[in-house]
Amino acid sequence: MNIARIYHTASTLADGSVLVAGGQANAATYLNSAELYNPSTGTWTITRSMNAAARSRHTASPFTNGLVLVAGGQANGATHLNSAELYNPSTGTWTITGNMNDARIDHITSTLANGSVLVAGGDSGPSYLNSAELYNPSTGIWITIGNMSIARVYHTASMLANGLVLVVGGYNGIAHLNSAELYNPSTGTWTTTGSMGVARRYHTASTLVNGLVLIAGGDSGPSYLNSAELYNPLTGTWTITGNMSTIRYFHTVSTLADGLVLVAGGQANGATFLNSAELYNPSTGIWTTTASMNTARMRHTASTLPNGKVLVTAGDSRGDIINSTEVY
Repeated sequence: MNIARIYHTASTLADGSVLVAGGQANAATYLNSAELYNPSTGTWTITRSMNAAARSRHTASPFTNGLVLVAGGQANGATHLNSAELYNPSTGTWTITGNMNDARIDHITSTLANGSVLVAGGDSGPSYLNSAELYNPSTGIWITIGNMSIARVYHTASMLANGLVLVVGGYNGIAHLNSAELYNPSTGTWTTTGSMGVARRYHTASTLVNGLVLIAGGDSGPSYLNSAELYNPLTGTWTITGNMSTIRYFHTVSTLADGLVLVAGGQANGATFLNSAELYNPSTGIWTTTASMNTARMRHTASTLPNGKVLVTAGDSRGDIINSTEVY
């Protein structure tokens, strides 16, 4: 990429290119720049910068009409944002849209079947949040909806086949969480569901082709994890599945065309950065190691390309913010 970055977002666009936006170049330099990856040429080009002075630890949600919604984040070490903007790939420009009701970083977003975007939890600066809101792309307005049962940051959200959204784990400022809850778009309400066997944050979540949700790795507070669990939406319960070969958190996850799940990179502890990768087979519940990345990295992004390959971008490599990218 043209600029080294961490805490950025990466979105695969309708034409197959990948939009990377915002992040940080170092602890003091927050970015509003954006760039595009062309899978046909393997090259990056600069596109128009966001309107926000800078944005890090935000979210990005692509719409079926091709636009990408970027929301929240941090403009500097002290300023949390409630602003949002839309990227139009046809013009390469950003436009301001409605503000969220709460400023937040480290939140989650999910695009619902009706096209609305759900945002939930995060850190507002003064406190961790249990609030949630919906963005209506037709009006550009956010509306508050029912709160989650508990404040969460560093959690995950997964769309289920039945249209519900599963939110899992995280941290509430006091404890690491093993609890999970479901958002029902039809009623706008949250209900608690079965808890994981192990509390965790900085984990990954993947909805498998069989409808189960795979949670892997993370930080439980006392220790970093290589364990994994499966959520069954039909029963609302969790079962243990095979352990990864390596403890990892701040890693990425991608579901491949053949149904296997790829995890890559992350950290094994505060000093060990990983370039290793492994594959989970839902049919057997077993992980196998695969080729390692060329560069150890954490807090990177992973994007699935139309050709089935996975693009990994930037991140932190042993304390250095990097601009390198690789394709699996």
